[in-house]
Amino acid sequence: NLRAMATMQDAFGVPVGYSDHTMGSAVALAAVALGACLLEKHFTLDRNLPGPDHKASLEPDELSALIRGVRIVEDSLGSGLKEPTKAERVIAVLARKKLVAATNLEVGERLGPDMLRAQRAGPGLLPNETSRVVGCFLRRAVRAGTALQEADITAQSDLS
Repeated sequence: NLRAMATMQDAFGVPVGYSDHTMGSAVALAAVALGACLLEKHFTLDRNLPGPDHKASLEPDELSALIRGVRIVEDSLGSGLKEPTKAERVIAVLARKKLVAATNLEVGERLGPDMLRAQRAGPGLLPNETSRVVGCFLRRAVRAGTALQEADITAQSDLS
């Protein structure tokens, strides 16, 4: 009953731990995810040794794996703030769809909605900017599939 840890923490206002007598590491890792700051886990050098605790104990390689798992769980808990990680921010630039030219476009063309589409294309204007971009004029020729940049558009029709 891992949820009892929260009940005890609320009742007594102290950090809680978990005394784990289950086989394997899954329950101990779940306890850490739910707030256990201390784990008790039986350890043995050989499960075949005589005595009642050896059969349910972790052997050295399993203890090492449990410790690595605990560190991963701790790192994964994060700060509680919902925000992209550094790795997610890097990927978002590449993975987020951008406004691209649906066909080859010429300098001075006035952009219509049929001239644009959204696709993954690296840096560029976002699809939610479509209403602002439609009606603007191109400052440069843009090949089909190329992402539109802020510097590519102007509200002015006279580009001389």
